[in-house]
Amino acid sequence: MAEVETHTGGCHCGDVVFEVDTDLSMVMECNCTHCFRTGVWLTFVEPSAFRLLKGEDAIQEYLFNTRKIRHFICKTCGVETHGEGAGPDGKVNIAVNVRCLTDIEPFSVAPTMRYDGLHTI
Repeated sequence: MAEVETHTGGCHCGDVVFEVDTDLSMVMECNCTHCFRTGVWLTFVEPSAFRLLKGEDAIQEYLFNTRKIRHFICKTCGVETHGEGAGPDGKVNIAVNVRCLTDIEPFSVAPTMRYDGLHTI
C-alpha cells in the first residue's frame, strides 16, 4: 500500500494554491465530455485531506449535466484544480486534479483506473 503524503498544487497562474494528503494509489481518468476535453486526472480524498491555501476569491464554480459535481476553475488561467461531489455511497469527497500537483514529476504518475463517465451519465 502506498504511503499518504502531503502534496502541493495549484493552477497555472498561481492564483489558486492548495495542499492535499493522498497516496496517489488510485488516479482516475474519466472519458465524460468534461474530463476528457479538459484532460484532468483525478484522485479522491476526504474533505479534511484538502486545504485551499490561496485563491478562494479566484475560483469559479462550473456545473453541468446533473449539476451534482462542483468543478472549481481558476478565473484567471482557466485551470480546473479540484472538484467536490458525493460518491456512490453519498459521502462527500474532493476530486483533486493530479495534473495540478507541483511537487511531483509529471510523468511519474499515470492513471490507474479508467472510468466510463461518458456512458454512465
